[in-house]
Amino acid sequence: MIRRIPHCSHWGAYTILVEDGRILGVEPFAGDPAPSPVIHSVAEWAKPDRRVLRPMVRRGWLAARETGAADRGARDGQDGFAAIPWDEALDLTAAEIARVARDHGNAAIFAGSYGWTSAGRVHHAPTLLKRMLNLAGGFTGHADTYSTAAGPVILRHVLGSDEACNGMSNTLDTVADHTDTLVVFGAISPRTAQSEAGGIGAHHLETYLRRIAERGTRVIHVSPLRDDLPDWLGAEWWPIRPNTDVALMLGLAGEIVAAGRHDRDFLSRCTSGAERFLDYLRGDTDGQVKDAEWAARITGLPAQAIRALAPVLVQTRSQLTVSWALQRAHHGEQPFWAALGLAAIIGQIGLPGGGVGFGYGSLGGVGSPINLGRSPMMPKGTRASNSFIPVARISDMLLNPGAPFTYEGREHRYPDIRLVYWAGGNPFHHHQDLNRLTRAWARPETIIVQDPMWTATARRADIVLPASTSIERNDLAGSKRSDVIVAMAKAIEPLGQSRSDFAIFDALATRLGHGPAFNEGRDEMGWIRHLYDESRDYAARTHGFEMPSFDQFWDRGHAPCPMRAEHTHLAAFRAAPGDHPLPTESGRIVLGSRTLARLGYEDCPDHPAWMDPAEWLGGGDGDELHLISHQPRGRLHSQLETGAASLADRRGGREQLRLNPEDAAARGIQDGQTVRLWNARGACLATARISPDTAPGVAVLPTGAWLTRGQDGADIAGNPNVLTLDIGSSAFGQGCAAHTCLIRVAPHAGDNRDAIRAYQSQLAEILPEGARTP
Repeated sequence: MIRRIPHCSHWGAYTILVEDGRILGVEPFAGDPAPSPVIHSVAEWAKPDRRVLRPMVRRGWLAARETGAADRGARDGQDGFAAIPWDEALDLTAAEIARVARDHGNAAIFAGSYGWTSAGRVHHAPTLLKRMLNLAGGFTGHADTYSTAAGPVILRHVLGSDEACNGMSNTLDTVADHTDTLVVFGAISPRTAQSEAGGIGAHHLETYLRRIAERGTRVIHVSPLRDDLPDWLGAEWWPIRPNTDVALMLGLAGEIVAAGRHDRDFLSRCTSGAERFLDYLRGDTDGQVKDAEWAARITGLPAQAIRALAPVLVQTRSQLTVSWALQRAHHGEQPFWAALGLAAIIGQIGLPGGGVGFGYGSLGGVGSPINLGRSPMMPKGTRASNSFIPVARISDMLLNPGAPFTYEGREHRYPDIRLVYWAGGNPFHHHQDLNRLTRAWARPETIIVQDPMWTATARRADIVLPASTSIERNDLAGSKRSDVIVAMAKAIEPLGQSRSDFAIFDALATRLGHGPAFNEGRDEMGWIRHLYDESRDYAARTHGFEMPSFDQFWDRGHAPCPMRAEHTHLAAFRAAPGDHPLPTESGRIVLGSRTLARLGYEDCPDHPAWMDPAEWLGGGDGDELHLISHQPRGRLHSQLETGAASLADRRGGREQLRLNPEDAAARGIQDGQTVRLWNARGACLATARISPDTAPGVAVLPTGAWLTRGQDGADIAGNPNVLTLDIGSSAFGQGCAAHTCLIRVAPHAGDNRDAIRAYQSQLAEILPEGARTP
């Protein structure tokens, strides 16, 4: 008999079809107009090939611990792993946490994970990790995420909050109904909108984009990649040099100001420091007028087109959109601030379909109607330590204990980390300059990884705890950007000896003397019911919205949430700034910052500004290409890398590198050929894919390939983060700078068949000895 099991992943809600403990298939959620194809790959989780099936400990680490040796061996996998019973693994883990806290203080424990393992709210591994460690005295955590760091930091300063890039900008229904001119900086792509942290019920982006197309809105697409917007939208493609969007924004603003078309009333009523910004645009502060010719020299775009667009932005209802990707770069604060500055010059902020929005399409719910309810979330508990780092500064922290760093205008010091506990994440996929991270990773005394899979991070751990996947336990999904809460019922039994994240952390909390405080007397289903009832009670109490009872919800598989459509960001502020002040230094939108003027950071001045990035096509030697490492279509980060949707976008056993035909011809590269990418930081192999949808001078390699070293140390799977630059966006924001990266590309000198065999051989040997036996 086939059972129909409701479930949800970050790609959306679906029903799993199960018979005799086997997954037969997946059906999309009936209410989803554009379900993600990735949901059909979830059966990969039920395969043991890459699963951690029992607790493991690295032999070299265990021997050193038992003998008291200071050197606990290298984390390169050469000394192998040994399987141990669960009780021994939990005792070892709890003992290490207690030892480090006792001998070095809780700040020496880094709970860095914020992983995307599961959309489930009860078994959310990073939250449970922090809940357990808060009860045990605290930990060093992180601020922001790799996806958004520089952008939210600057928005918190100049708008008073980062809600504008987290789904609270103008909803896309207002853009579809009111916008005449839409300028897209970066992407609004169904490729990235298929995912949503915490899951999603309905993917609305394509519906809104089709309404925009039907209305005849003029769309200008500013991106090095033509397919960052669907082709049926009929957008004008402006193939800009990567990392130069700020110059275009400033050039447009300068043209508007020079023509006297800027909205003086809006600038006077709703902004502070505007004169400082206007002086910069006029060239009064640096001798350089910011106009179309200046912007054209930097961006590679025609000055005539820039000059012609400027008055249109004032004369029509215009909306600017800025992708999250643009702030993952050196000086990544500036695209968000410069876009806000341009929108203020135009003067349509707070009007339906006008102003600026951030992150549309970066996640599935950004731009959709806003969930007014309370999203279910396991509480982390009271923060027991204030030690933290900016999220992408892991290598800096491990390599430079005690060194100072700045963040949001304050100076801090890196802690001396002795223990790393990573749950449900894979930094050896998403961190920059993985060779540098490898050196940093050798420094802690103990590294614990809790994950369902033998990721590159798990293979570099000392203790590995096997967690079950979401299809092997009960949970519920929901987020502030989803219109439903979804039941995640258990579909199959856990593989091997894997246990749920809640069960693992509950056992550790008990060993550390905090079991009752951790579980609060609730088991898995008790917490699921409790979190749902909290959301249900809030919706009824705050909005008079009746959600079904828990039993009805669990039986049906989903429950609707209270939503608000047709939202216009900052409408009340625009109408009466004095009555609705923003929580900024002036109560208004900050275009000239007193705080940043006082701080005097060279890489983040006191107004939106153009600065040469550390690496860009305007500063290279002509033979280098600018590498863009974006999210793939067929997986999320490194999850489900062997699924059908992921494999469909690979050739020759590895990732594809997109190149413009001119760049490929200049390097003697043919479509389908294995190529080598390299710079001073590292090297990897990929398969060439020649595409005119890629701007000249640009190379595109998606993220997510499982790091796999060849004999010469180069990655042979196509992981771009062996190449990316590991620096902060600025001294103010400290976000990652993954999209600031120059590389060289050439045909691979070795035999392509040998390279493929070597890659496949490493995949076959990916599991440590003894890991396959449950």
